[in-house]
Amino acid sequence: MEFSALLTSAGINIAVCVLFLSLYSILRKQPHNFSVYFGRRLAEERFQRQDDYFSFERLLPTAGWIVKAYWCTEEEIRQVAGLDSVVFLRLFIFSIRIFSITSLVCVFVVLPVNYHGKEMNHNHIPEESLNVFTIANIVEESRKLWVHCSALYVITISACILLFHEYKYISRKRLAHVTGYPPNPGLFTVLVRSIPRFDNELLDDTIRNFFVNYHGSSYLSHQMIFRKGHFQKFVDRAERAYRRFVRVRLSVSERNGRSSMSRCGVCGVRASSFQLYRNKFIEAKKSDLTNPEVVEAQKNCPGALVFFKTRYAAVVASRVFQSSNPMLWVTDLAPEPRDVYWSNLWIPYRQIWLRKLATLAASIVFMFVFIVPVAFVQSMMQLEQLKRMFPSLTGLLNKSFFARVITGYLPSVTLLLSLYTVPPLMMLFSSIEGSISRSGRKRSGCLKILFFNIWNVFFVNVLSGSVLNQLNVFSRPKDMPTMLAELVPKQATFFITYVLTSGWASLCSEILQVFNLVYNFFSRFVCCCHRQNKEYVYSFPYHTEVPKVLLFNLLGFTFSIMAPLILPFLLVYFCLGYLVYRNQILNVYYPKYEMGGKLWPVMHNAIVFSLVLTQVIALGVFTIKRSPVTAGFTILLLVGTVLFNEYCRHRFSRIFEAYSAQDVIELDRDDEQSGRMQEIHQHLLDAYSQTPPGEGSSRGGSQVPIELIMEDPAQEASESSQELCDTVQEVSGAIHDHDHVVEDKAHSV
Repeated sequence: MEFSALLTSAGINIAVCVLFLSLYSILRKQPHNFSVYFGRRLAEERFQRQDDYFSFERLLPTAGWIVKAYWCTEEEIRQVAGLDSVVFLRLFIFSIRIFSITSLVCVFVVLPVNYHGKEMNHNHIPEESLNVFTIANIVEESRKLWVHCSALYVITISACILLFHEYKYISRKRLAHVTGYPPNPGLFTVLVRSIPRFDNELLDDTIRNFFVNYHGSSYLSHQMIFRKGHFQKFVDRAERAYRRFVRVRLSVSERNGRSSMSRCGVCGVRASSFQLYRNKFIEAKKSDLTNPEVVEAQKNCPGALVFFKTRYAAVVASRVFQSSNPMLWVTDLAPEPRDVYWSNLWIPYRQIWLRKLATLAASIVFMFVFIVPVAFVQSMMQLEQLKRMFPSLTGLLNKSFFARVITGYLPSVTLLLSLYTVPPLMMLFSSIEGSISRSGRKRSGCLKILFFNIWNVFFVNVLSGSVLNQLNVFSRPKDMPTMLAELVPKQATFFITYVLTSGWASLCSEILQVFNLVYNFFSRFVCCCHRQNKEYVYSFPYHTEVPKVLLFNLLGFTFSIMAPLILPFLLVYFCLGYLVYRNQILNVYYPKYEMGGKLWPVMHNAIVFSLVLTQVIALGVFTIKRSPVTAGFTILLLVGTVLFNEYCRHRFSRIFEAYSAQDVIELDRDDEQSGRMQEIHQHLLDAYSQTPPGEGSSRGGSQVPIELIMEDPAQEASESSQELCDTVQEVSGAIHDHDHVVEDKAHSV
């Protein structure tokens, strides 16, 4: 590719970015778009609505949102969006710092060395091939390779220092999050699965007897996890309808102030009868524990949530085996209530390892199937190959402008569009795996998408456009460094355009919220409905954005000394992304659950992998260029990077994986001394609900979901429908009696 084709691609993407940013600054001011661009603030009811009047100021693009996003403090972001958003933005801060250093070193030192690597007559820069700006332009046994080796040392040492600083900083934030207020109910709760069944004992009694026997001093209570079938879903819907019915009619009766003839709905029964029924429904303890329907219901119970009196007791119980058979009484520390992925708790524990193997195999198969569109993208970069594939386009391809657009812009756009199919499929695989938390599911999806991007976007594109050549890598793994050293500089032009399309343009698409904007338009002006409910506010898509940013870090490191021309485009991406995502976190996305910063070890390991891969490629280049001394120094740097990663793993990683006895014991002591422990215990019994958000009590106000009130949902589920039917009969009888009273009065009149 010529330099002019790169300029054409850059010009197209710059125009798209300016257009999208201008549209955003205008559309965000329109009142009917507030639900699109201020979803989080509307969900928290902290946004002052403006009158829908016409104003010319709303039609002028401004940059006020940039100022607000930049000057917002990190503590404010943590308070409104949680620790995960802070960790994500720290990734951008690290990227801006390291690639500022890398750009200064490589653009002003390495790039001129590459350009003048061979004694040749250079063309006018727009007509130059981009290969003259890469390390491929350096002749063999050249002393100029010491410049590249020195630059690699500067980049690696700077990255390690910055990584250590960020790991230490985020670890402190993680500890502050764990010990912060309000207390996390998950630290008092243990999820128990694979519970043994006994013929002469109900599962509820089995759980209670086991934990009273072995954890008697610390056991508080437990809650059965009940798998909802179609019947139970019907009962839940009836219960929710009943609650709304009672709430509305009670408010009417209170306003009327009459008890004898105050009507609860359409009947003349006393309003208090419904309250008496609810007390009976909640407080009555069933005595018939031998009911076959109850026994059958408990057979489908996959596990239970066990509550402990202290955090320390729960943590210890979750970390040790409860039985000599490790496949029985399996315990895990429960996620926080908002984070529980209820549908996966119903999966039998013995299926988990099979599901993980199956999803791993499916992910690998999909990665290899995706080689086909990537190979097609690579073929689009070769003009001669395009002319052979599409003879009818030969005349169009002979025109310089169209040739630049097709080879410099369309390949990366095609790859970007095909990559949109990856996140939904990987998240489906992560759901099938059986993660017990939503954050664990999202973290698993993030890892799958990251591995997919590294393999399919980087390695498959680098290892030529032929599927056979890509598959030959597995038959010749020892030749991988040499192959990468030969092919990476040749693919620099494609990845520069990929940064422009997948980086710059995707940021502008993110801030414009194209899909939500179109959906909001049709829902308001075509379907005439106003959506401002909290259910339509999305949580931040860490599983898609974190792999994308880490992929750009990998491209920046691997091409830093190979093709430094990519660095200015990457630096612009990180600076723009820092502002865009700060704005989105503050205004658009609503944190539905918290991962507690657990994504940072993933980010750290991915960045270290990028450094190691860069050094391996540099080692191959120095070997090909016959520079054994620089290759030897690169091996030393490679060993030092691996040792640094091991130190960080032993020093920091366990903070993100487990809890220290010192922290949890001090928290327990503070709560006991302050008298908060009793309040925490009371809240524990009401914290976990199997009702999905937005279905049960979340819409009904302060009513507590029925699953939280029942001491034994499985035992009472078999009789709840009968009690509900009794209430319906009571209401029907009251309506019938009331009709007779009305008729008698009419006859008397």
